[in-house]
Amino acid sequence: MFDIFSYTFFQNAVIGIMLVSIASAIIGTYVVCRRMVFVTGGITHASFAGLSPALTAGIFAIASALGVEWLSTRQHVREDSAIGVVWALGMALGTIFIFLTPGYVPELSSFLFGNVLTIGTADLIAFGAYLAVLLAVMALLFPAIRSCAFDPNFARTQGLPVYAINLMMTVLTSVCIVLTIRLIGIMLLMSLFTMPQMIAELRTHRLLPLMCWSVVISLACSLGGVLLSVVLSVPVSASIVLLLIILYAVARIGARLSRLCNKTEQSSL
Repeated sequence: MFDIFSYTFFQNAVIGIMLVSIASAIIGTYVVCRRMVFVTGGITHASFAGLSPALTAGIFAIASALGVEWLSTRQHVREDSAIGVVWALGMALGTIFIFLTPGYVPELSSFLFGNVLTIGTADLIAFGAYLAVLLAVMALLFPAIRSCAFDPNFARTQGLPVYAINLMMTVLTSVCIVLTIRLIGIMLLMSLFTMPQMIAELRTHRLLPLMCWSVVISLACSLGGVLLSVVLSVPVSASIVLLLIILYAVARIGARLSRLCNKTEQSSL
């Protein structure tokens, strides 16, 4: 059963999962802190318009993200309204392209549900290059990114280019979404951008520790999902999400029990 680990395609899948898990945990922390999870959902579904190949999905994702940012900041359109328009447009275009494509669309299933076994060397290079850029940006601009994420008005008084930083992070988020689609698909992608952060928030609320804990949790559940999929012969994406939800439930119960124990100790004193 575990002979599958000796195959190159499966090794590529494991490496790809590790790279994307780290990237999505970092970006997901920014997304959660900025409370733009719904924006991520809009970008995810807008990329459906660029169903094949991945490059066109990336173009549609970045264009939709920039469109939402432009409408909400420059045209004074409510952000949720702008997201709804982009979301609907992407799904409508994707549906039209599917019906206009003759025969069966092989990319549809992997786009919706992910297929890590199709990850090749070129994908690993793309994942690695993106992660390197993301880590470099975080290392160089972390204080500015933190200020713009938590208090953009204060950041403006400090002379920080808030719009440019938010635009840069929106583009990075869009690229990360397109890369993560290969791993888990658009149907389950949101969980990888939010669940590790929800679990980590039970332990800390500071941005950097939250980001680090999210990376650890995302990596552990992603690799655990691979093992679970091998043992049970189930899809990797569903296994990852299931482990994240189980871990969140256990962590939530553990945090509540810890609070009850502390209250009991304090009352006894």
